[in-house]
Amino acid sequence: GLDVAMNAQAALVEGAYGRPIMASFHGLWSVGGLLGAAVGGLLASWRFGVNPHLMGAGALAFVLMAVATRGLLPDTGRHTESGPTFALPPRVLLPMGAIAFAVLFCEGAVADWSAVYLRDTLQSTPGVAAAGYAGFALLMAGGRLTGDWLTVQLGAMQLVRGGGALVVLGIGLIVWASVPWLAIVGFGLIGAGVSCIFPLILSAAARTPGVVPGTAIAAMATAGYSGFLVGPPLIGLAAEATSLRLALLFLGIFGLLILLFGGTVGQQNHHVSTPEGVTTLTS
Repeated sequence: GLDVAMNAQAALVEGAYGRPIMASFHGLWSVGGLLGAAVGGLLASWRFGVNPHLMGAGALAFVLMAVATRGLLPDTGRHTESGPTFALPPRVLLPMGAIAFAVLFCEGAVADWSAVYLRDTLQSTPGVAAAGYAGFALLMAGGRLTGDWLTVQLGAMQLVRGGGALVVLGIGLIVWASVPWLAIVGFGLIGAGVSCIFPLILSAAARTPGVVPGTAIAAMATAGYSGFLVGPPLIGLAAEATSLRLALLFLGIFGLLILLFGGTVGQQNHHVSTPEGVTTLTS
């Protein structure tokens, strides 16, 4: 699908640059989502019609994609071998697949349950309840936009493990909180923690020896988006059986899983190699 194709192209461009840039691509996706939400809210406040709004957004997206695709790099070397849209992770990628599942499980859970937790468990107003996901999304965008620099400074393995630690710390604040602002800080820490992990996973998977990059990226996307889909309903079932406060502890468990398997990301991202046949680009 489009998501796999975009990440495969991003991996190719990263190889051409010879340094980490995958997190910046995902950071711009986050910025686009925030800007889209802001523009949509502004147009709604002006009572702008839904149909012209969506038609305008679609036309703008078409023009931007038509311009952007002119600069795409051609597939070369291993990248000429196409991979499927859906793929189960090969055995060598299973630890990174587990991390991808854990990261997007946390993203999906925060997206669906942060406002509910703040409103129902901590008795916040609807406006304050929305701040939980806003803090998560803002710190995720900030983390991704600085993620490439952090990868160079700290290394991929330390960045992934540090992200897992932030998830554990964030969920600890959330379940311990008795006031909304402390839980909002916790959701923000989770956003910062998971921000760079999925881009690093994709970059590492695409450079795993013996695995076609397209297949590796499809496998990580399959594992990750499976977590995004099953996370919210599982949290809901656990909350029904116990409480939402206890159910959110699942996120802490997945933070520990990220810490456990974080070392599998380091070797592939230690050096970003230039794919065969692609000219190195300068920034």
